[in-house]
Formats: sequence, C-alpha cells, structure tokens
Amino acid sequence: MIARMILTLHFAVLAAVGGPAPPVATPANSPTDSPVQPLRESGAKPSKPERDAGYILGAGDHISVHVVGLDEINDKPVPIDLSGYIRLPLLGALHVSGLTITQLEAQLASSLRTYMLHPDVSISVAEFRSQPVSVIGAVKNPGIQQVQGRKTLLEMLSLAGGLDNLTAGSKVKITRRLEWGAIPVPGAQDDATHQFSVAELSLKSLLSAKDPQNNILIKPNDVISVPRADTVYVIGEVLKSGGFVLNDTEDVTVLQALSMAGGLDKYAHPQDAKLLRRSPGAAERLEIPVDLRKVLDGRTPDIPMQPEDILFVPNNVPKRAAIRALEAGVQMGTGIVIWRRP
Repeated sequence: MIARMILTLHFAVLAAVGGPAPPVATPANSPTDSPVQPLRESGAKPSKPERDAGYILGAGDHISVHVVGLDEINDKPVPIDLSGYIRLPLLGALHVSGLTITQLEAQLASSLRTYMLHPDVSISVAEFRSQPVSVIGAVKNPGIQQVQGRKTLLEMLSLAGGLDNLTAGSKVKITRRLEWGAIPVPGAQDDATHQFSVAELSLKSLLSAKDPQNNILIKPNDVISVPRADTVYVIGEVLKSGGFVLNDTEDVTVLQALSMAGGLDKYAHPQDAKLLRRSPGAAERLEIPVDLRKVLDGRTPDIPMQPEDILFVPNNVPKRAAIRALEAGVQMGTGIVIWRRP
C-alpha cells in the first residue's frame, strides 16, 4: 500500500513538471507485447516481383495483385489454374489467361468500381510458369523447360542435363524477344526483324565464373542454343582414327590433326594421303592430294583444315604383307603373342 502511494505521488510530480508520461498497461495478449518493429516510411511499399506490362498471362503463373486501400486483396500470391482462372475476394472467379498485365489491371479496376470510387490496381508476376524456355543444341537433354521463379543461364543449362562434353562448342547463344528488353551483356544486338535481341557468350568464361555478370537471368520464351563444335576427322592408318572436336581452337592444320590422331601407323603410306572436303552444291567431296612425308619434313607447307574435313591416310599393302609375315615367323619361333589393332 505504501509503495503504491509513493508511485502515485511520483507520477503526479512528473505530470506537474511536464516529465514523460508513465507507460500504459496493456493486456497480456496485446500486440504491443510483441518485439518492436521498425517503422516503415510513410507510403513505402514492399519490394515487388518482376513486372512487364506486355507479358501474357497463362496457366501456372502466380501473380501478385495490389489495390490501394483494399487489404483483402493486397499482395497475396494468386495462382492461375489450368483453366486460366484466378479467384479473388469480392470478385470471385475471373478468366485471365491470354490477357496482358495491363489488360488485367484495367479489367480489375473496372470490376472494383462497384466497391471503390477510383480503384488503383497494380499487378506483377510472382512466378513464371506458363511461358517456356527452349534449350537446344549440344546439351544432354535438349527440349523445353518451364521457368519457375528466377533462373539464371547456368541454372537453365543444368536443368537441360548440362553440356554434351563430346560435341559442345565454345559458345552459347541466347535469343530473346525485345518486349523483355535487350539482353544485358556486351555485344548483344537486335536481329534483322528488330523483334529479338541476340547475344553470344563464351562457355569457358561462363563456367569458370570469370565474368559473373554474364550469368544473366532468363526470361520466358528465351531460346538458349549451344552449337556443336567444329569437328575434323582423321581415318586410315593412324594410331587413333576418328573425329576430333576443335573446341576453342578456331584453326587446325593437317599436322595438328595427325598429332591428335596419335601419328602414323606402321602400315601407313603417307605419300598418298588425301584431304576430303565438302564442296558447296556438290554431292561428293573434293579430293585434295597431300604428301604427308613432305609436310612432315618441312618441304611442303602445312595445310589448314576446314570443319568437317576428312584426312585419309592409306596403307602400304606390300609393307603390311611383309610385316604380317615377319610377325607370324616370330610367333612360331618364340611363342610370343604380338597384339595388333583390329
């Protein structure tokens, strides 16, 4: 009792001299018991998802609707169902698939005039699902991917199974509709129709993260293409015949291709080698004689190869027969097995 009287007297004195008012007691479940929240600047709105007025809405998209002064709707993610409908408080079911964001804003404003004098409606896309992204070329699972949320270029390549290491070239090409703006990388250009932005990026730089800004955000309807690498072929009497992907190598010569093939086999007849090259409009390849012995000796200049060229190294039939006879004699005399390539 005495303590209460002292407190009452203390508060009365503070009030008389203009001191701070005592705290007001509140019920235990009052919101003031919660931790103090920082004050939000008057009129400031929370950050919103991406907005593009010309984006065409479709099934699977999630939109965020903001109506000034209408808390029943504000900023609550609304999915568009498979039939193209959304459901909103006060308005019920609305068919929105096929409308642009601008068109839907106008439609909602018109419908809300029943409840408000001047409805202020803004819409943004919280999650893109209705628009495809095509990933084609030298990837493990080429095809169409649906964008869900914010996806980067590397994430889209990962969704396609990653690069085909055997055939992927050194570049990746992105084509984007200009309604989304130009692709934000150096060297991006509009195509001849001025409907698309086109850019090429180095895969090596992208994968090594040397230029992180090139790992751009992907937009709906983007086309990501990984061209197949240029390839040259070496067949015949070499140690490792087959196709050789050039990757970052822009030019390759006959000697370089021969080196990639492991060099000449012991049965090779390098004087009669041939370079088989596609000729535009011709059904058969053009045959270019190549004396590899002179090229190896430096008596003849090395020859540049073109993509899809075939270097053919023939065999020396008499030499092959003599070597086989010698091998057979060694096997019969000593019992040592000599393995030959098939």
